[in-house]
Amino acid sequence: MSGAPIRLLVVDDHPLLREGIAGVLEGEDDLQLVAEAADGDEAVAAFRAHRPDVTLMDLQMPRRNGVDAIIAIRAEFPGARIIVLTTYAGDAQALRALQAGAQGYLLKSSLRKELVDTVRGVMAGRRRIAAEVAGEIAAHAGDTPLSAREIEILRGVAAGNSNKIVAARLGISEETVKAHMKSILAKLGANDRTHAVTIGLRRGILDV
Repeated sequence: MSGAPIRLLVVDDHPLLREGIAGVLEGEDDLQLVAEAADGDEAVAAFRAHRPDVTLMDLQMPRRNGVDAIIAIRAEFPGARIIVLTTYAGDAQALRALQAGAQGYLLKSSLRKELVDTVRGVMAGRRRIAAEVAGEIAAHAGDTPLSAREIEILRGVAAGNSNKIVAARLGISEETVKAHMKSILAKLGANDRTHAVTIGLRRGILDV
């Protein structure tokens, strides 16, 4: 090995996943795990304390989620290299993370096979995105995205609320909710409300 090892911060709220990553890195002389964090707030603090070369970041975490943590870290450290680790291949979630500043996007199911090469690639300045995720992004590149209001309404529907309850909570009329739902179904290519929620969850438009 020549030069200093690549120093890594791992952020995930599941200890077993962090242990698994540590096991993958253990046999690599050029990779060194220097810190771990269990949520977004801990991630920002750990980044400040350790200044890792590359951060491996889960998205779904308590307190502060991964996208918000990426935004906070990159605001303070614009050169931070961050790879997202996630279970979900949804295009909307991936785009949020990449727009926040992530340079890599890796599915947890591919960790053992792709983690080491992805870390080295991102360290070398390359963007690395899992093939399944890139395919999802390409498949929906021409779609009209849901508006912030439409996402609010879909989130309310996903929670099991009727149009009347969603309308009351958002301070709008039931007719307005119905009009938004019609637009949501058209944009997502959904057959009904349940189908729209399913698509929203699969694509990462809604948080799991």
